[in-house]
Amino acid sequence: MTLAMTLGMTIGVKRALWMMLGELLGVGIVAILSAIGVAALLLNYPSAFTIFKYIGGVYLAYIGVQMWRSRGKMAIKSTEGSQSYSRLELAMQGFMTAIANPKGWAFFVALLPPFLSADSPLFEQLLILISIILMLELTCLLIYATGGRTLRSLLMQSGNVRAMNRIAGSLMIGVGVWLAVG
Repeated sequence: MTLAMTLGMTIGVKRALWMMLGELLGVGIVAILSAIGVAALLLNYPSAFTIFKYIGGVYLAYIGVQMWRSRGKMAIKSTEGSQSYSRLELAMQGFMTAIANPKGWAFFVALLPPFLSADSPLFEQLLILISIILMLELTCLLIYATGGRTLRSLLMQSGNVRAMNRIAGSLMIGVGVWLAVG
């Protein structure tokens, strides 16, 4: 989301769409591979699955606490040179950001367990879940990129970023608690 917002600020939403395409491909791959791993745990080791679910909840709460503790700084690079990126370079930047993000992997592994059932066909569940995830991801990327240009001056002030991080951090803590006890 930060990449989408930064690109929205520096090169505009239209050019940032190429990054979003790569990001969605990467997120889809991460979600599918995470879901397959989670499904294997669910079907073969139900008690390990439950432990993993608790660990995932604690991890999401930890991310939330880290967001709360952030200093509220945001680095926005100059627009010079940003226009020279090709479509392929932007798409690869989005793809690599999604694939190489360990938090994305951990998030999907922690998020997916409550939504999978051993009693229903796995393929249909994954198709629905991944479709919803990708639609939400695209929506959020577009919101961040579109808002990036508008919010540039507002987000340059650390107090505003700190407040945004605290709201998001609180939501992450809530999801973590929900996953651990739900």
